[in-house]
Amino acid sequence: MLKAAFPGSFDPPTFGHLDIIERAASLFDELVVVLAENRQKKSLFPLEERLSMVLELVKPWGNVTVESSGALTVDFMQARGIKVLVRGIRGPTDFPYEFDLSLWNKTLAPDMETLFMTTAPRYALVSSSAIKELASFHKDLSGYVPSLVEAALKKVF
Repeated sequence: MLKAAFPGSFDPPTFGHLDIIERAASLFDELVVVLAENRQKKSLFPLEERLSMVLELVKPWGNVTVESSGALTVDFMQARGIKVLVRGIRGPTDFPYEFDLSLWNKTLAPDMETLFMTTAPRYALVSSSAIKELASFHKDLSGYVPSLVEAALKKVF
C-alpha cells in the first residue's frame, strides 16, 4: 500500500489545496492531509476549526484522511510508515523554499521522497495569505475557496 502525506497549515484551505489533494489521492492508495502547527506563523483560524473544515472538504475522497501534528513532518511520517511527501508548487517563487525544505527532509529521513506537484494554472495566484487579505476587504472569494471556508472568513472579518 503506497501512502503519502500532504502537510500544510491550511489557514484557510483553498481550491488550490483541494486541487493537489484530489490529484494526489488519485496517485496513492492513501493520502494523509497533515495540518501542521507552524510555531512561526500566527494562524487566523484555530487548529480545531481548520481541522473541521478540511475534514468536511475531503469527504469526496475515500482514501484521504486528515490529522494534525505539532511534530516535524518527517517524524510524523516515519511514525506512520509514510515515505512520500507531497508538496504543491504554485510557481517559480515557491520552488527555492520547497527545494531547500526537501533537502532538509532528505537529510533527516533518507528513505523519504518528496513529490512536487504544480498547481492547476487557475490556482497559481491562490495563497492562503492572499485569501486572508482579500477577505479583510470583504471581496468575493467564491472562485478561490469553498463556500464553507468563505463563510468562516466572513465571520472573522
